[in-house]
Amino acid sequence: MSTTLQLRLTPNIAYVAAQLRTHIAAQLGVQPHEIRSTRIVRRSIDARQRTIYVNLTVEVWVNETPPALAYERISYPDVSGARSAIVVGAGPAGLFAALRLIELGVRPVLIERGKNVRARKADCARISTHHVVDSESNYSFGEGGAGAYSDGKLYTRSKKRGNVDRILRIFCQHGASLDILADAHPHIGTDRLPGIIEAMREQIVASGGEVHFQTRVDALLFSSDGQRVEGVRCHTGAEFHGSVILATGHSARDTYRYLHAAGVELEQKGVAMGVRLEHPALLIDQIQYHNREGRGKYLPAAEYSFVHQAGGRGVYSFCMCPGGYVVPAATEQEQVVVNGMSPSTRGGRWSNSGMVVETRPEDLDGELLPFLREAMADEVFAAAHPDFDAPDNPLRMMYAQEALERATWIQGGRRQTAPAQRMADFVNNRLSSSLPRSTYSPGLLASPLHFWMPRFLTTRLQEGFKAFGRRSRGFLTDEAVMIATETRTSAPVRIVRQSDTLQHVRLSGLFPCGEGAGYAGGIVSAAVDGERCAEALVAASGLSL
Repeated sequence: MSTTLQLRLTPNIAYVAAQLRTHIAAQLGVQPHEIRSTRIVRRSIDARQRTIYVNLTVEVWVNETPPALAYERISYPDVSGARSAIVVGAGPAGLFAALRLIELGVRPVLIERGKNVRARKADCARISTHHVVDSESNYSFGEGGAGAYSDGKLYTRSKKRGNVDRILRIFCQHGASLDILADAHPHIGTDRLPGIIEAMREQIVASGGEVHFQTRVDALLFSSDGQRVEGVRCHTGAEFHGSVILATGHSARDTYRYLHAAGVELEQKGVAMGVRLEHPALLIDQIQYHNREGRGKYLPAAEYSFVHQAGGRGVYSFCMCPGGYVVPAATEQEQVVVNGMSPSTRGGRWSNSGMVVETRPEDLDGELLPFLREAMADEVFAAAHPDFDAPDNPLRMMYAQEALERATWIQGGRRQTAPAQRMADFVNNRLSSSLPRSTYSPGLLASPLHFWMPRFLTTRLQEGFKAFGRRSRGFLTDEAVMIATETRTSAPVRIVRQSDTLQHVRLSGLFPCGEGAGYAGGIVSAAVDGERCAEALVAASGLSL
């Protein structure tokens, strides 16, 4: 029998195995050598006071051998002779949908427009070195989706729709560290996630599924009465037949345009837009851990989470990357978009986070309207958005994203160079005469973000930064740099589906899925939704779950 302990320890004990074992032995009244094994079940850091504590839930085995595995592994059967279902998109929603289909005895045909997770790295690098964006292979498109190169953060507040622990266990089965089962804010790291994604793909193929890379789905195949989706047609002309789980991710704008033109019901959805804010990691450690020395020898790089209400809209930090990098995340050539990532060690010298403002559809005809009218004065943008002013157009929020991304590209010198401004200068409406060092490898260009970005965003960001600076002394500083723009926080549309069957509201056989369909926000919630859509597809097919 194991014993479970609840411990509250200082970092020098919690993070040193020998010290932890000695402490546990004293707690149990045994000798350290009698402890055969310990397993950390939960771990969180309490940094609210000057003295930092680590809260641990630890399972301990004394004078007995623990179970070989910390969790029960899933057995994936051979489905090579089973009926097929199509999964469009190999991000977390698509990968987990495919794996769940295999569990349920269905053969997945996984279709991905981009390259495999290793090959796409070279295309991502070219954005920095040559300022060239491959519209089919970048930080958003390719195996693993946008999450593959954005830190692998697995924390989610969305725990009502599915079994989060199950998702984490599946990650572990395919190579993730057991630490993700314990940590309060688990993450895998950009350096380790590609190998895990590859292992998932290898399992899909080993079980008899198909995986097609560099194959873009351009159209759905409809039944003769137009009420059912019966497959997809790809840019190569190839067709695949079966029910469709559509998990294309939040940046597949050509898919949204096609669906709208084909009469597939969509609706506008709010997003959040703003900037990526980068501080020296030591400064964030000093602030969060209340120590001039920073995190010291034992603690991990510090995280933060801020939220403030300004002008009736939320201003908040998003996708915080301790010890990480700011990366160029555009999916088309005439855009500048930024995102963040960090390796498993989170050991870099800078920390960054999205700082964004909640934006609702009604804002497009309200405070955002002056900026959008100015965008329409750009002949190139106007030609690409002839239906921008149509009030019933469900793509208008997407158009707003595109307008800000193109304006950022122009302000950045029509390259992937990003316009940037020191944080304190922005708050005080000053142009930055110089910029601090940054991890954004394509380069920064000093620019008055407070002047050319939409006032809807700038005034709220300024108010939010002042509030965050009051809450955490030292956070509002000239050492921090704002990098424009962060726009891809979530999908700008929702592909409308039924709440019970998860099929499209009108089209049977179509299962809109994950973040791109407007039903998830992050790796874990997308994975959960992928599993749910797989189960719904099987149930709709009359097969037993």
